Amino acid sequence: MNLDDAPAPACTICHGNLYENELGHQACRPCTERTDLNLRALAGPDGLYARLNRSLRPGSSSGGPVVSGSRTAPLPVRLEPLSLAARGGVVTILQTWLVDWFELLDFRYPRWQGDLQQQCDDVVHRLRVNLNWAAETHPAFAEFALEVAQLRRQCETATGGEKPPRRIGVQCPCGHTLRVTLDTAGVRCPACSTQYGHSEALQLPLAERRAA
Repeated sequence: MNLDDAPAPACTICHGNLYENELGHQACRPCTERTDLNLRALAGPDGLYARLNRSLRPGSSSGGPVVSGSRTAPLPVRLEPLSLAARGGVVTILQTWLVDWFELLDFRYPRWQGDLQQQCDDVVHRLRVNLNWAAETHPAFAEFALEVAQLRRQCETATGGEKPPRRIGVQCPCGHTLRVTLDTAGVRCPACSTQYGHSEALQLPLAERRAA
């Protein structure tokens, strides 16, 4: 096999080609920065985790009164934000990743102090401190980045922060229509198996709308 024919190293998240100064990394700079933004969105007094606790009462995500046509009393708390805010949710998932990173770095096992909000802020801080190392070295960084992005979307949905991103149709050169969003990390065409990174997918031409 000719070395010139070897595939260029690609980001494990968006599958776009890595720049020369990113060679050997698991993720490109934009995907690493996007993961950092997702982590930052979770922490702090006005972050998504803090908003989860303010969204526990029924009707609190919309800000309007609770309306029910049932004679049964409503649940005292909303289950979706509760499952994310409680142990086993956002904080526990992030702590599990930090433990994994510390084991690979041969660091001392992290200790968790304070309430869950304080633990959330602490684990986000420590993950961000070691983020560049993980983006370069950790073999499961793509899984981590996608899980953090999913946690952010779940928290936004549970707190009424944002609607799901709108999907648009773009056309693969083979003729198949792909559905992507502005934050699509990458997409593979099921018809011809071509893999597109984030920027490549958004550069595809818009698919023509068919008449009803």
